[in-house]
Amino acid sequence: MRFLCLIYTNVDVDGRLNKSEMNHLIGEHFVFDNGLRQHGTLIASDALALRDKSIVIRPDGDTFSVTDGPFVETKEHMAGFYLIEAPDLESAADIAKRIPSARYGAVEIRPVRTLTLSGDLAENS
Repeated sequence: MRFLCLIYTNVDVDGRLNKSEMNHLIGEHFVFDNGLRQHGTLIASDALALRDKSIVIRPDGDTFSVTDGPFVETKEHMAGFYLIEAPDLESAADIAKRIPSARYGAVEIRPVRTLTLSGDLAENS
């Protein structure tokens, strides 16, 4: 099954880590990525731009409203993701616990479902 691991970090991380610490964290991610890739578990991973570089669109009648940055009032923001292959949710959680940035916030693990032509949702296997 495929699982999406959404990484949320505390906004303070962006200003709390000095350049050396941030480079070390990025290096840890590269090592972690390579390990998952060698094991055949990694499908995709990436970091996201800081939230001040993003917008949110929402339906507003027949148009859409556009606002700056997601969830400005929250203390955490989505910082990146891993799309992984794992036999079950427990195995996905074991992998997510090793994500280097997990120690600075939270990781939400969501099973990926596939839409079928009949409109049904099926878990991806």
